[in-house]
Amino acid sequence: MLDAKFVGAAECASCHQHENQLWRGSHHQLAMQPAANSTVLGDFNHASFDNGGVKSSFFRDGSKFMVRTDGPDGALHDYAIGYTFGVYPLQQYLIAMPGGRLQALGIAWDTRPRESGGQRWFSLYPGQKITARDSRHWTGIDQNWNYMCADCHSTNLRKNYDAGSRTFSTSYSEIDVSCEACHGPGSSHVAWAKKQGDWQTLSANEGLTIALDERKGVAWPIDRASGNARRSPARQSEREIETCARCHARRGEIHEDYVHGQPVGDDYRVALLDEDHYFPDGQIKEEDYEYGSFSESKMFHAGVTCSDCHEPHSSRLRAQGNGVCAQCHSAQKYDSAAHHFHKAGSAGARCVECHMPTRTYMVVDARRDHSIRIPRPDLSVKLGTPNACTNCHADKPAQWASDSVNKWYGHTPDGFQHFAEALKAGSVGAPSAQQSLEGLVADLEQPAIARATALSMLATFVPSATDAAVHAGVRDDWSLVRRASAHALSNTDPAASSNTLIPLLSDPVRSVRIEAAEVLAGLPANNLPADVGAAFSRATDEYISAQKLNADRPEAHMNLGLLYAKENHLDKAEAELRTALSIDPSFAPGAVNLADLYRVQNRDDEGERVLKDALSRSPEDPSLDEALGLLMVRQKRGAQALELLGDAARGEPDNARYAYVYAVALNDTGKTPAAIDTLESSIKAHPYDRDSLAALVNFLEQSGDLSKALTYANRLEELEPNNPEIREMLKQLREHSHG
Repeated sequence: MLDAKFVGAAECASCHQHENQLWRGSHHQLAMQPAANSTVLGDFNHASFDNGGVKSSFFRDGSKFMVRTDGPDGALHDYAIGYTFGVYPLQQYLIAMPGGRLQALGIAWDTRPRESGGQRWFSLYPGQKITARDSRHWTGIDQNWNYMCADCHSTNLRKNYDAGSRTFSTSYSEIDVSCEACHGPGSSHVAWAKKQGDWQTLSANEGLTIALDERKGVAWPIDRASGNARRSPARQSEREIETCARCHARRGEIHEDYVHGQPVGDDYRVALLDEDHYFPDGQIKEEDYEYGSFSESKMFHAGVTCSDCHEPHSSRLRAQGNGVCAQCHSAQKYDSAAHHFHKAGSAGARCVECHMPTRTYMVVDARRDHSIRIPRPDLSVKLGTPNACTNCHADKPAQWASDSVNKWYGHTPDGFQHFAEALKAGSVGAPSAQQSLEGLVADLEQPAIARATALSMLATFVPSATDAAVHAGVRDDWSLVRRASAHALSNTDPAASSNTLIPLLSDPVRSVRIEAAEVLAGLPANNLPADVGAAFSRATDEYISAQKLNADRPEAHMNLGLLYAKENHLDKAEAELRTALSIDPSFAPGAVNLADLYRVQNRDDEGERVLKDALSRSPEDPSLDEALGLLMVRQKRGAQALELLGDAARGEPDNARYAYVYAVALNDTGKTPAAIDTLESSIKAHPYDRDSLAALVNFLEQSGDLSKALTYANRLEELEPNNPEIREMLKQLREHSHG
């Protein structure tokens, strides 16, 4: 109900005592608590912890819990612990700082039993010296509770950031994750239950904001032949899953006025299977909080919901051990050595060890991969992805595991997810990568998040707005795919893409609309029909609002700066980029984009100052070296340019672009042999980088080594067999070599 109000867990408990008892003591109920004797688990009895040369001490001052540690000036100060954050396997501590900020201390308490290695203070960044100038320092922007944590650890959170004063007045209805965090504000339900006011008008849905009833009347009868269950009736919506996804997804907030029951994409931009967060086969790499990986799974597509496995109020599993899986999978068939080939009672006989292996985050927090996949050591051999077998048998190679699986089953089980090779090919730009990605987009049997990732990757290959994959993506049933179809055209001319993307400007899901608006930014309004122009304007306003919601972050101001630059509002663009750097002076992308804005205005002298200041704060950032090096190239300061571009190439050898730019600069200054060496070394690690291969062919031809030039030109043709420019290059090389 749009006009419903939050009433609090105590009101809910007056009727729902059993559910309240389950919730008490759960991770949700203990998500955040005021620091007190009953809530603080860490040792504050004059304990100390030395990390990176900083000795922090933990003690009591009367009823207060205190820490003496390095503050924003780098000196030691005493700070009072305001709140506990989390409970197991670690507990963090929040400290109030000026401007309404709560900051998460970078030293946490390991709450595991002592025999498991717990009951100790530890650093969340072990072995790293995090100084006060680092955004990861506990006083820095990346440890700010108001932005980073609060939305998921409290109920009815309002960040309330004031961009003018740069202060927070963050509020919540309840400090923890309470009943109404999932069920929505309860005043209308209370009115119905107590027959108050116009309660009779609420009878249809009992005054509930959202009905989390997808499991009501559902059965999972197990088929004797297959040993697997089928849901009856089939799941008709993702209400429950998307409710959980609000917090259990890797995502960014784009809209604060959440209405329970609306699609998760209306309020959050859910991350795809990008290579920073996932391996090519979809296994978790960085924290994904379950939703992204679960949406890849066969279980998700078979109709399983979160509460099929987890009791939603306590968050505990529905059964012990393999009993969770045996709800839907015959124990006789699957909980047997004939299936898992391990000794009964051993770790290898546990379903989750093979199908939901763990990855450890925050030093001690082992989380299970919810993609619930069949182990694929054969993909480890091909692609270097992890696999459950060698996670346990760490002394064995992936080939051993692959051979063992083949021996057991007589073949390589390939499971449900068939997208690893396409996504890997797309990430490295391998031959036929574009065709593989387009094939994945068209395969409606594959998870939407994987198909969306493939579409997003196509942006690198600059597809035409008329390409079948993009057209199909715009009309797809899944909002993630529709959103990715807009991103696929992000490197194309907006005027050429507009007709294709126009439907997305009025999409029912906000994240899709604002993605389309961002891609079409800068398109003159008179290029569009009046009704489309109005939709474009509304979607652009939503994009701007999404950035302003996150005005405490430099990324939001950079995004606004880039939008205004596309619209040719250069003064507004400059102001936003300067604001980004004033919020976080070490924010390298802001400095690079501001310097580039100055470049197009012939203000390189100001750009140089911006980049040098940023480098003084982030001397190890290769993007700053490259940007300043290119500026030096434009100013014909060759020696300085080469030094900076070389630093960038050496600083991040995994980025082929840096090596390519450095090699071009070397060649331009007459150092062609060094340019060739640089590119040949880079191409060993990045064999499919088109720019590097084309430049190497050119440099080898200049140096007279036509045979070698032909070798690399042939590689280029393998990558782009239909490229007329490459064919012409090959033709001329062959003529010269024969001549």
